[in-house]
Amino acid sequence: MHLRSFASLHFCFTTAVGAVLLAFALQPVAYAQAGKTITQADLQARLHEAQANPELGQKLYGLGKKVAAVCVNCHGGQNGQTILEVPYLDGQNPAYLVEQIRQFSQGTRKNAFMEGILKAMNRDEMVGMVLFYEKEKLAPRPPKDAAMHARGKAYYERICINCHAANGHGNERLPRIAGQHAGYVDLTLKRYRDGSSVRSDPNMAFVTKGMSDQDIQALATYLETMP
Repeated sequence: MHLRSFASLHFCFTTAVGAVLLAFALQPVAYAQAGKTITQADLQARLHEAQANPELGQKLYGLGKKVAAVCVNCHGGQNGQTILEVPYLDGQNPAYLVEQIRQFSQGTRKNAFMEGILKAMNRDEMVGMVLFYEKEKLAPRPPKDAAMHARGKAYYERICINCHAANGHGNERLPRIAGQHAGYVDLTLKRYRDGSSVRSDPNMAFVTKGMSDQDIQALATYLETMP
């Protein structure tokens, strides 16, 4: 990419980010402005309430759909394009996603942009977004490399299946990894393996410490084809 093209792309991206942050910052009902702290218990209780009450669930889903119209600028794969450090959220487990939201909003999971966005959202917007993404579906993708796909499948069925389940959908504590784009999986697994401060988890560090770059690439290739 030419330097001028890169500069133009960077300007467009940072301008869009600034507009997003400004839009959220102007919302008068935001918890950050109200000086309140949203706890995991608050979010989980509201999620369970919405799941038990169809009318409330539908209301929050509609709110979440509006919020997701902003999220899609980074988390969507428009025209097949993806951002390396940004995962797809479609079909993600709601309880797991709620916990990640809490971590970002309180700064225990580090990402300045996400922390700023989430601090400007209220509890119902957060839960509504979770409910929206839970129902979204990822389009199936065929294998790009048959040999790497087969190697990744074998690795998954030997190691990853023990926690993330045969279908890769995880559970309340563990994320859905089925269908996740290969770039994000590759980057995240290397961060766990290499002891990055961006992502740390003792279980994942243990599991990935013996993985080669090719193991990670193969697993990432396989995961993005899982329905």
